Amino acid sequence: MNYPEYLKINELLTLQQPKSEEHDEMLFILIHQTYELWFKQILHELDFLKQSLVKGNIPKTLHTLKRTLTILKTLVGQVDILETMTPMEFKSFRNRLDTASGFESAQFREIEFILGYKRENLIHIHDEESKQKLLKRLEEPSVWSDFLSLLATENYKINPNWQIAPSIQDDELESLLIEIYQYNFPLSQVCELLVDLDEGLQEWRYRHVKMVQRTIGSKMGTGGSSGAEYLTKTLFKPLFPSLWNIRVKL
Repeated sequence: MNYPEYLKINELLTLQQPKSEEHDEMLFILIHQTYELWFKQILHELDFLKQSLVKGNIPKTLHTLKRTLTILKTLVGQVDILETMTPMEFKSFRNRLDTASGFESAQFREIEFILGYKRENLIHIHDEESKQKLLKRLEEPSVWSDFLSLLATENYKINPNWQIAPSIQDDELESLLIEIYQYNFPLSQVCELLVDLDEGLQEWRYRHVKMVQRTIGSKMGTGGSSGAEYLTKTLFKPLFPSLWNIRVKL
């Protein structure tokens, strides 16, 4: 087997099929296909992360979180490439997208579900295969739940009410997290990398919003969403609020 056969290069390079003759449409397609490939790898890493957490394997947990964070940095960096495309260049082929929109990315929705940001009302917009994957993600424990499983293997007493990362202050949970920061360095490193992951996703959302704003302004998104207005509503919503709340107490 040679390099092109192993990586299916010939098949891969036939998947870019612009709908217009506009020069910049190729860039738009390649960037978004690359995003989806990275989303696939993030899902692969997050599933492995969940296994490592449940097994109490802290070294593998730290390693997998670091790799996932590096991928997120790459995703953010790719926005710079998209922003080389001016509003007029995007407008030249935008109508060829019809109703296609990044809002329809089932893989990104899976990532959100795994990380605990689950919204059943959004499943219906996807195809049947994606719906089944999302329903599975909806039912399975989140990364936060598996993090609590890790704490349990380390002999910390876990309140079942903590399984969903609370959106309001929980003094009992926060006291436990502060104790971890004070006396358990390996677990505190896991906590810090979860904060990094949370921050990384927020950074991706922010860069995505600003890219949309500079490209189409306040126009409606191609999929019928409110475009930048919808994306802005997703900003600054932490996945693991308790890990942020304790900052003022440490």
